[in-house]
Amino acid sequence: MFDTASTLTKLRARGVVLVRRVEDIIDLNYVGLVVATVFFALSVTPSLLPRDWLFQGLISGINAALGYGVGCVLEWLFRLWVRPRLKITPPPTWVRYSVKSAILLTAAVSAALMLVQSARWQREITALMGMAGTTTPAYLRTGLLSMAVGAAVVASYRTVREIILFLARLLNRWVRVPRELAPAAGLLVLIVLTVTVFNGVASRAFFAVANSAFSVRNDHTSMNAVQPVQPERSGSPGSLAKWETLGYEGRWFVSHGPTASKIGEVTGKPAKEPIRAYVGLESAEGEQDPAELAAAELERTGAFDRKVLVVITTTGTGWVNAMAAGAIEYMYGGDSAIVASQYSYLPSVLSFLADRGKATTAGRNLFDAVYRHWSVRPRDQRPKLLVYGESLGSQGSEAAFDGLADLRTKVDGALWVGPPNSNRLWEQFVSRRDPGSREVAPVYADGLVVRFASDSADLARPSTEWRPPRIAYLQHASDPIVWWSTDLIFSQPDWLSEPRGADVSSQMRWWPFVTFWQVAADLTNAQAVTDGHGHRYGNLVLDGWAAIAAPPDWTADMSDRIRTEIEAAEDFERKIK
Repeated sequence: MFDTASTLTKLRARGVVLVRRVEDIIDLNYVGLVVATVFFALSVTPSLLPRDWLFQGLISGINAALGYGVGCVLEWLFRLWVRPRLKITPPPTWVRYSVKSAILLTAAVSAALMLVQSARWQREITALMGMAGTTTPAYLRTGLLSMAVGAAVVASYRTVREIILFLARLLNRWVRVPRELAPAAGLLVLIVLTVTVFNGVASRAFFAVANSAFSVRNDHTSMNAVQPVQPERSGSPGSLAKWETLGYEGRWFVSHGPTASKIGEVTGKPAKEPIRAYVGLESAEGEQDPAELAAAELERTGAFDRKVLVVITTTGTGWVNAMAAGAIEYMYGGDSAIVASQYSYLPSVLSFLADRGKATTAGRNLFDAVYRHWSVRPRDQRPKLLVYGESLGSQGSEAAFDGLADLRTKVDGALWVGPPNSNRLWEQFVSRRDPGSREVAPVYADGLVVRFASDSADLARPSTEWRPPRIAYLQHASDPIVWWSTDLIFSQPDWLSEPRGADVSSQMRWWPFVTFWQVAADLTNAQAVTDGHGHRYGNLVLDGWAAIAAPPDWTADMSDRIRTEIEAAEDFERKIK
């Protein structure tokens, strides 16, 4: 006769043995597992940008590991402070292991369901940006990668824990620290050693190695970058800034760009050879001031006799947006001069972390040097003076001015693209925007001087007069570089509480800490989208230039022809650079 009770007892026993074996292998903390599942679920909720399964897997794995650590701490506090006071009687073994089995199953099912829902969210975000969406089966790979990453992080933590316990035993044995205090003392010693080493040797070593590594690339010259022979270019035989000192990005900048013949072909009018002045980190000799060297290059090339002069603050490595440079050169028929300088070997992200002051100092010094030479000329004999900066470069460019009044006094226009949230002037304008205007599309002082745009139509809003000198910020609602801030840790931003931008998911929500981390992760993915979204501004820079500094003969037909040409040039550059 079938003994139901006996069979259930055997199955229960086998289940207990199975769970014990799993525990023995991976040593799970089940409170940690619950919190890790919650953290994982939050990490796959919508953010500003779409994510493929690989990127999401890395982020979610780290999130889950952090959640696991938080759960372990909560469980430890419960055992230390709560359970002794409540005098809770431990449940039978089979109950404990049944609960643990239920937690394992629930965690796995919850993670799978969240990934299915996340795949839907990802398809919504990609649709908003005109990109191909992921499939649900493909996106489920996120879970497997997250488990691997999370396990690796937890294993690293456990290694650190063993180090702490080892230090505790040493402190107990040799310094006679009481056994109860030894673990805390060991942790303190490890923290002090880590912070001391990181802030000192490790920090300097990391950035020294990074600087050295990127300086190797800086010394390299692309096979498609050829020393210019035109005297209007830095790096040419007669230049004060020698070709070999310009760095990788500088050599590329001066060896490319439209020529007078190409400009004339596109515009149908006679054109001049555009001036491109550039100073690399190694261009100045001895005590020579790099900014003064750049100004001297402008004097040498006759830049102050052109119709327009643009001072560009570069990104970390010295990169100049080819579209921004080419657009102004085509617009003015080559009767233009552009000056830029390199201030770091490091990419913008590392430069921002290592020493963001370099960008502001370089931007201020370059503009001040150019302004001194420009301002001594009679008003009717000097070019229109414009400033440009993108990303970290916009922060450096802003630094040259004390405020709006100073900016309007010194320049004939400013175009700043994808400004970081920490930009001083940008923050002032946005925080003081007119009542009723949104943070993603602010209106400052009725748009009389400063305007913000995510597309060309925005540059015409509001319909009030836009007085010169005009200042324009190009910013996308989905650009994490614009919206990432430490304020996200504790405060819901206006750009999520107000009606959001057209390319931001309607399902994105603010959560303390979570949104900060989600947008921080988006920073590394800001360019992995189509033009018009994220940190990809494409030919919108042409519309920005046309809005703030269009020449008298500017037409819609001219705009279309130049747009086609600079888009083709950028595509070509991506292939050969």
